[in-house]
Amino acid sequence: MTSTAQRERAALVDTMRGAGPDHPTLCGDWTTRDLAAHLVIRERRVDAAPGILIPKFAGYTERVQTQVAAETDWDELLTLVGSGPPTLSPFKLLDPLINVTEMFIHHEDVRRAASGWEPRRLDESVSAGLARNVSLMSRLLLAKAPAHVTLRTTDGKTLANMGKGPTVVITGEPLELLLFVSGRDEVRLTFSGDDDAVAAVRENRGGL
Repeated sequence: MTSTAQRERAALVDTMRGAGPDHPTLCGDWTTRDLAAHLVIRERRVDAAPGILIPKFAGYTERVQTQVAAETDWDELLTLVGSGPPTLSPFKLLDPLINVTEMFIHHEDVRRAASGWEPRRLDESVSAGLARNVSLMSRLLLAKAPAHVTLRTTDGKTLANMGKGPTVVITGEPLELLLFVSGRDEVRLTFSGDDDAVAAVRENRGGL
């Protein structure tokens, strides 16, 4: 039985294949080729992966990613992404847990870089899993928000409360909240609070 992470990985690969290697993404100036290379080195290049999170090593990671993107055939890149972590990768056993967020966010990075995108309808179990990830990630990525931030689902469930200062309430589906917390602005959310406070929260997100 395939996991949610595996299904979303397959969907991401299908979307990237349809978009082509030069399609823009929400990851700065990365194309889909760059994004695919990022996913490959994250799971297959133990020497380069630390720079994804540790600034000290970021330069080396960027050089390796550029090399992988330039020297690997597009179809091969997609095959590597789609096949998931190799047997000896530390991501292999943890894939169902740690890659759900990664695959959903990067899938939307491709989908929402195109005009006319619409939110996807997700089943309740998937949304519930994403909601749990929102609660965890928000405490890390919104830790410096200069406001008291409440993240709330459209059915009224509070997923997180953090920070001090003017109150900002952000309401939406779990995937939309997850994308916002991770630094994306192509989201369908409702913001309640002082305009300056909302702007300050937007500007002080961590990012992923």
